[in-house]
Amino acid sequence: MVNGGGVTGNGEGRAVGETPTLTPLPGATPEPGLRASVAQQGRGTPEQLGYRGPSACEAAGITYRQLDYWARTGLVQPSIRPAHATSQRLYSLRDVVVLKVVKRLLDAGVSLQSIRTAVRALQGAQPRELVGLTLMSDGAAVYRCASPDELAELLQGGRGVFGIAIGAVWADVESALARLPAEQLATGEQLPGRHPADELARRRRRGTA
Repeated sequence: MVNGGGVTGNGEGRAVGETPTLTPLPGATPEPGLRASVAQQGRGTPEQLGYRGPSACEAAGITYRQLDYWARTGLVQPSIRPAHATSQRLYSLRDVVVLKVVKRLLDAGVSLQSIRTAVRALQGAQPRELVGLTLMSDGAAVYRCASPDELAELLQGGRGVFGIAIGAVWADVESALARLPAEQLATGEQLPGRHPADELARRRRRGTA
């Protein structure tokens, strides 16, 4: 049964943050699927790029006011570079994925305490674990489900829950960021965004479209 923000020992899923290791679902995609396509656009891999506030906001579907408030309150802070008098915040791909997940959890009415626990778990997971993770919430707490049986147990008793497939969120964010301005971490070079029509024209010139 649910007890506050967690789960007691009858097998109804596992509360996020209950253990340090997140369990991927069987058959989950082992790596973010658009990594190669981003590199092929000449911008480098996601690990080589950072994203300023406007790009992070657009990819995550949030306002700049939300971004700023979450950073100042410590809910989601940029892992690459915090804001300084002479520089802007710089977010990683993972940071933007977390921002999008937080937005969905807040829209669903999940408690801020549970969201903070979920954020810590997402930030601490390895990428191979992260893209295979599904978060479930009943509006009060956030759970991870490692098997269909655990999901079925969570649904018992008529409890209404919703799920977030982190791998799908990751792919959506990665696709969006590939078209938005970015910064090369090694050089500080500012990379302009790519409009879908520009990419289509480039492919046609190469005879690949």
